[in-house]
Amino acid sequence: MTAGRRERGLFEFYEDDPERADYLIFGRRAGLGRRGFLKGAGLAAVGASLGSAIPFSTSMPPGLVPVALAQSAGDDPLQGKEGLIVHNDRPINAETPVHLLDPDITPNNRHFVRNNGLVPEAARQGDAQGWKLAVDGEVNQPLELTLDELRSRFTPVNLKLQLECGGNGRAGFNPPARGNQWALGAVGNSEWTGVRLGDVLRAAGLKDSAVYTAHYGSDVHLSGDPDKPVISRGVPIWKAMDPHTIIAFAMNGEPIPALNGFPVRLVVPGWPGSASQKWLTRITIRDQVHDGPGMTGMSYRVPAYPVQPGADVPLEDFRIIQAMPVKSIITYPATGTTLPRDNRMIEVRGHAWAGDRRVSQVDVSTDYGSTWIPAELDPPPNPYSWQRWRARLNFPTRGYYEVWARATDDQGVMQPFEVMWNPRGYLNNSMHRIALTVPT
Repeated sequence: MTAGRRERGLFEFYEDDPERADYLIFGRRAGLGRRGFLKGAGLAAVGASLGSAIPFSTSMPPGLVPVALAQSAGDDPLQGKEGLIVHNDRPINAETPVHLLDPDITPNNRHFVRNNGLVPEAARQGDAQGWKLAVDGEVNQPLELTLDELRSRFTPVNLKLQLECGGNGRAGFNPPARGNQWALGAVGNSEWTGVRLGDVLRAAGLKDSAVYTAHYGSDVHLSGDPDKPVISRGVPIWKAMDPHTIIAFAMNGEPIPALNGFPVRLVVPGWPGSASQKWLTRITIRDQVHDGPGMTGMSYRVPAYPVQPGADVPLEDFRIIQAMPVKSIITYPATGTTLPRDNRMIEVRGHAWAGDRRVSQVDVSTDYGSTWIPAELDPPPNPYSWQRWRARLNFPTRGYYEVWARATDDQGVMQPFEVMWNPRGYLNNSMHRIALTVPT
């Protein structure tokens, strides 16, 4: 007797072969857009599962399964995260609404998620047994460290460190830039526990030829090919040796969440989050700038000079992004807030940060930038943590207002009203604006 053919769920189907899944369900070959629909059969089936048609199905990016199906499949794609806005589910990418970033320390369940591949099964299961970190390349003494050896051999540190996706703010570019359309919430500031990367590299003995690091993780390529790296970025040796660049194994006093890199990840604060390799398993020291996936072409690079919006830029004219620019967000009140009746005063507050630098000043405006009010600014608890700011505002009359915030770093660089366009939508640090209504 021949066994019947086993039915597979939509997510399992995509995990096995995302390109074939897109073709069979949507009649779409890679790079051609979701058109054709195999006479509408696949689309109709997905619509039936949702209980509704999908009006803008042709705009759905490749590999995307509707979030409603993920939530109804009995699986939690966000692994305990709460209140996040999902931009993609394959790989999972989700940002935190800005008003939920008000705490000085971003809770684990509110920290944004930026993944390039599939979360390793061991991470999903919370299984750290067998994890090892290899350190090799341009070193005198290659290392292979277990988690216990990493904890016991090197001095632990606890640091409040800010991480931000290089594309945070991409939704603000016009014309639109390719990639997840992050608003402002692809950022977080958690307390990380780990060991200094510099201490580990010193133990390995850097050769004089050491120029750059190369990072590798255990996440799985969307194709399912176990031999194909998902993303492998690196940093110059001087940044790797910064005492605030760490190999982290805890986040806010708990194991790192699966979506954020359990059991071990790098935290390279002040630089694009892509340099902070999740599910870390190997660090190779190279004698040249690393050229792994995510290091070449236009990936995490911007033009070396201003370009016209929408312009084509030769690849040789791109430079690697290093430190992120000065930036601030308004975390209270939420945009769209209406003040209580007969109340025209409110405390506005938020956070500011400045890549490798420190924020020296934050100002706010309620009259569209005609005048600016200095905010009270707290010092950071340690370098690379964001800084709390607050301002008490009094509105002269009823009506609609916008509150604008701008930060200035310790080198005098100030947030602009609008940033220069670039093809991949990186480094948008334009002023944050919220809307407030003052009633009669």
